[in-house]
Amino acid sequence: MKKSILILSAFVFAVQIQAQNIVEEITPNPYDSRVITTGVPFLLIAADARAGAMGDMGVATSADAFSQQWNASKYVFSETKQGVGVSYTPYLSKLVNDIFLGSVTYFNRLNERSAFAASFRYFSLGEIEFVEDENQTPLIQSPNEFTFDVSYGLRLSDQFGMAVAMRYLNSNLKIPDGNNDTSAASTFGVDVSGFYQSEEEAYNSFNGKYRFGFAIQNIGPKFKYDEGGQENFQPTTLRLGAGFDFILDDFNKITLSTEFTKLLVPTPPITGTKLVYEDVNNDGVYNPADGDIEISKETNYIIEGKDPDVGFMKGMFQSFSDAPGGFSEEMQEWTWALGAEYYYQDSFAFRAGYFHESPEKGARQFFAIGAGFKYNVIGIDLSYLFSASKVPSPLENTLRFSLTFNIDREAYTEY
Repeated sequence: MKKSILILSAFVFAVQIQAQNIVEEITPNPYDSRVITTGVPFLLIAADARAGAMGDMGVATSADAFSQQWNASKYVFSETKQGVGVSYTPYLSKLVNDIFLGSVTYFNRLNERSAFAASFRYFSLGEIEFVEDENQTPLIQSPNEFTFDVSYGLRLSDQFGMAVAMRYLNSNLKIPDGNNDTSAASTFGVDVSGFYQSEEEAYNSFNGKYRFGFAIQNIGPKFKYDEGGQENFQPTTLRLGAGFDFILDDFNKITLSTEFTKLLVPTPPITGTKLVYEDVNNDGVYNPADGDIEISKETNYIIEGKDPDVGFMKGMFQSFSDAPGGFSEEMQEWTWALGAEYYYQDSFAFRAGYFHESPEKGARQFFAIGAGFKYNVIGIDLSYLFSASKVPSPLENTLRFSLTFNIDREAYTEY
């Protein structure tokens, strides 16, 4: 019996000695980025000048022809029966002159309680010339992306309405090399939105009206450009906003608005290399020359955070709790904007706004100003952006232009 106990003790001691020689080394990847990236990011660019002038916001502003991009449920509160909006936004205009974002939108308020809209957005990356050597004829390609979407909104009460939008996305960014399939990537997305607009109320020296809006946009499956490529999340976005109209008299109105947004996409984890080896000479350093034996090596080991390789629905919920830095980093993933708009006789408008994004999450920070003019059924809006970040904005010093045709103006009178 004593002999058996002695043999067992010796075995346990040997295992412990062996375990002590097994060492794990975890080396963080110094190139990990805290910025969340998605496919088709052009969907996050404000296509219309009015929204651009107010700090890229529109989920809780008053209804206009371009509400489709921000909150389609606003159409059921439009005083115009139907309209068409056309916009043009140069991109990276300080470097090139053929990259742009264009959009066309049509809406129709069918009756007192419902509205329909359709829009087309096109993002062109211009012409790119590829040359392997000086003797080869240049290969010229024009990568582009576009979306086509339709929406239907329903007024559920006098003050509240909701809408659903369906979107087809096509991204043709692949460059043919003669070996790989170069077909464009495509997928679909869904928006769900809501909008509340109060009745006009009388205060001491002015009348007022307040609004609230929300939207969850680009809900849809991931996509990739080839069979062996990486899957890309759509820029699924949560928007929350509020606004208030100071109606000073029959000619003057001032609107203040704010908006908060968050990408509902998993945060990249902090990764590194995990090396497990047998440290033969107990020096704590992996060196094959000393006889150390590599047992396993994992190059994409997650040190902090959660695995981002999940489905789009799980990714939406995971995005609220997967930041490696905890709650403080989760808060950094929210962007916010403030905007103001002054109207005179509903024919002239002056706008200003500010947009803020955390430096660790992209550092988009800018001021914007703009103006709008309405004459009869035609409306013209302009906006201009000033970067306030150390990271230059692709839209810095860019003049955005929008044109609106309002058909059957004042066909509906709210309250």
